[in-house]
Amino acid sequence: MSTRHTIRTTDDEARVLARSLMRASPVASLATLNGGGFPLATLTSVATDVDGSPVVLVSQLSGHTGNLLADPRCCLLFARTGKGDPLAHPRISVMAEAQVVDRNSGDAERIRRRFLARQPKATLYVDFPDFLFIRMQVRSASLNGGFGKAYELGPADVLSDTGGAEALIAAEPGIIAHMNEDHAAAVGLYGHVLARREAGPWRLLGVDPDGFEIGHGTDLARLEFEQRATGPDDVHRQLVGMARTARIASSQSPAAG
Repeated sequence: MSTRHTIRTTDDEARVLARSLMRASPVASLATLNGGGFPLATLTSVATDVDGSPVVLVSQLSGHTGNLLADPRCCLLFARTGKGDPLAHPRISVMAEAQVVDRNSGDAERIRRRFLARQPKATLYVDFPDFLFIRMQVRSASLNGGFGKAYELGPADVLSDTGGAEALIAAEPGIIAHMNEDHAAAVGLYGHVLARREAGPWRLLGVDPDGFEIGHGTDLARLEFEQRATGPDDVHRQLVGMARTARIASSQSPAAG
């Protein structure tokens, strides 16, 4: 007897979960195709570009790099872990085609900065001549949000629309520096109160039209904006509102009393 796999109609909740899994995962399982047609699964550090496209930093000496250069088709598995049955936690498989990032391209500096914000230890080898960045062009995705929550997603479901957001993208480094240097307490509230994680020195890592990522050591979290942002003023207004919400919630918590 076979069990039929039920696919749900994609909704905003599924899209938010997909973005969260992809943008707040420090590692992913990467499956590539070797010369014999067999898949090779490896574990790799990962970050995302502004639109959410996965980005990996690989050595040309690695087997998976050779596979990607010969056949760009690949799959990345992002999974959220926790207590209990591992299969009860959400995960997403992202089918993509690998594109080598030209070190001299206009995208290279932004991708390098965003990757190192999430993977600071990579600073030790990021500029070695045999290392290169690969940006994954998403083709489709399969999301499992838990029992009975399966979705088939397209690129528009998991990526952020960056159209018209050039001002935000240009201002991202300044926004991050300003929040981390001048509003560290607010960023800490985002992590502890809004993301419901451990208290600590959380830092803003990246901003995009749909939301932002924060990090505390190896712990990453994703928070979404209520409204799509296209410029620094949009981001500022929503960050201020979220900080206010977090402060109110913190003052009303039992621990605050």
